[in-house]
Amino acid sequence: MTASQPLTPELRAWIIDQASAGVSADRVFKAMCDAGWNADVAESAMESVLTEHLAQLQASKDTAAAAASLPAALSRPLPEPNLGQSPSTIDVGDREVSVLLALQHPRVVVFGNLLSDEECDAIIAAAEPRMQRSLTVETQTGGEEVNADRTSDGMFFQREETPAVAALERRIAKLVNWPENHGEGLQVLHYRPGAEYKPHYDYFDPTQPGTPTILKRGGQRLATLVIYLNNPQAGGGTSFPDVGLEVAPRRGNAVFFSYPAPDPATKSLHGGSPVIAGEKWIATKWLREGEFK
Repeated sequence: MTASQPLTPELRAWIIDQASAGVSADRVFKAMCDAGWNADVAESAMESVLTEHLAQLQASKDTAAAAASLPAALSRPLPEPNLGQSPSTIDVGDREVSVLLALQHPRVVVFGNLLSDEECDAIIAAAEPRMQRSLTVETQTGGEEVNADRTSDGMFFQREETPAVAALERRIAKLVNWPENHGEGLQVLHYRPGAEYKPHYDYFDPTQPGTPTILKRGGQRLATLVIYLNNPQAGGGTSFPDVGLEVAPRRGNAVFFSYPAPDPATKSLHGGSPVIAGEKWIATKWLREGEFK
């Protein structure tokens, strides 16, 4: 908050009342901006008030009140690693995955040792003959299109298509406590020098006419896991511009981030920074709210 725009008790109560009434976050945000609030201050106020309110309800163990008091998008189940005791590693059955960084908002967790060097090589070898220019979702129709913001080659595996892919999918399910069949097929991407993916959101924009068609296959996207399959010589990190964070691409490591609502307030804006030298191979796993068909 700023001295000229303080977070008063009246404003706090109003934000909670709007959330309790089911008013969407974007409508509350717009109302505050229309009333003269600075956009950054309004976003910070909404985040701090709703987070504190939910924590108070949970502290009193009144889960029913918590569910009724906040919009469904803010209280829905999400993929989430078990970090309650601040572990340095997580056992995923066949290996110990390291926890290297954890950020609350946006929810970002960096993992180490998710894949071995041999598994990275196996996934690249299986994907390489099938690489084509990467497409993005076309939200006007629900189809796909070539996008100038995404200058990589890519392909998709079917679920459990190879032993290495199947092993990775099992680990991901245990790592973030989300069913395997709620994930899209693993996508492998190859970035050559200069290639990038400009900042974007992974959720499907609910205001676009093609989104209902997309959602029929498994509902909204809730989280993303980007897995690094090699070490570029320079560049190629995963950036989060809203919070000034960039995750370096390191072979076998991964960055996880979730977004409880299809809204910029989640601060889940992210991009693949340009590769400066060498090349970059990554695998991406998108997690849906329902079974992906």
